[in-house]
Amino acid sequence: MRWDNLAENSRNATDPDGAALPGDAALFGTDAVTTRTFDTPEFRGMTFHEVRARSILNRVPGASRMPFEWTVNPYRGCTHACVYCFARKTHSYLDLDTGHGFDSQIIVKVNAPELLRRQLGSRRWQGAHVAMGTNVDCYQRAEGRYRLMPGIIGALRDHANPFSILTKGTLILRDLDLLRQAADVTEVGISVSVGFTDGELWRSVEPGTPAPERRLDVVRTLADHGIGCAVLMAPVIPFLSDHPDQLRATVRAIASAGATSVTPLVLHLRPGAREWFMAWLARERPHLVRRYERLYAEGAYAPKWYQRRITRHVHELAAEFGIGPARRGAPRRVPAPAEPFLAEPEATQLTLL
Repeated sequence: MRWDNLAENSRNATDPDGAALPGDAALFGTDAVTTRTFDTPEFRGMTFHEVRARSILNRVPGASRMPFEWTVNPYRGCTHACVYCFARKTHSYLDLDTGHGFDSQIIVKVNAPELLRRQLGSRRWQGAHVAMGTNVDCYQRAEGRYRLMPGIIGALRDHANPFSILTKGTLILRDLDLLRQAADVTEVGISVSVGFTDGELWRSVEPGTPAPERRLDVVRTLADHGIGCAVLMAPVIPFLSDHPDQLRATVRAIASAGATSVTPLVLHLRPGAREWFMAWLARERPHLVRRYERLYAEGAYAPKWYQRRITRHVHELAAEFGIGPARRGAPRRVPAPAEPFLAEPEATQLTLL
């Protein structure tokens, strides 16, 4: 696509983070974009659009039921390529494809660490909790090359600013020392997303992620180093990972890894994600298409009775295996939202001068 078109889109009602912008202010201009490709196996077929963001702290809309007010998203798009990812819709704000384009056209805010450090030092900033990984994964494959998170964590540590991270990425262990340093001076919470342990299903629906077993190794390693880690059991995929035996196996594995708690979240199918997931379903599991059309006939969410059934069963299994809600004084984590965090607009940009 043409980047002058992208910049023009960012001057309209929403910026690439989905945020309303005053006047014709843009998140970045055409002179601030560098497009790169890398001829290495792990990045083949991917394009990285490096931008210099004008703001990195995003305020969650007041009407949201999220348990946090501020987020930082150093990337847009995600190399995890999860077929169900609810954030796919955000790529349309940049006139980018929400299917394969979301998986392969990655926006990288290369100045995120320095910008965050400056904003945290502003007299207007009150030290509120900052959540990361709530839109796309900050430890996706691109982070291995761009290394934005060490600077981001370092800035939060130096300002003793509380934060939390939700990830499917094992790369978070690279920053273990930084996380321990931050935990010494502020409230730090880590959650890892593991929806199921079925290897065949993982390779089909989450092809760019580390295997579930490797993610549970992250939980285990963090626990061994004194950092409590919760597991967001998401998504539970109807008719594919919701059988009682599958739920039992997943919760047992989560408990064995030493998770502080487990919270299930049933698959939701918002626009953008719904079309991509249903195309995958028609191709890979055509016999389930009609069942999904009925289950999700009322919109993006499975019926309340189904969500309650899954939640109750997982909580019963968690109690059986000795894990449950976070204890008082345990490290803060990203709680499971009452609804997925994808604001349209997603957040309000904070510009601190």
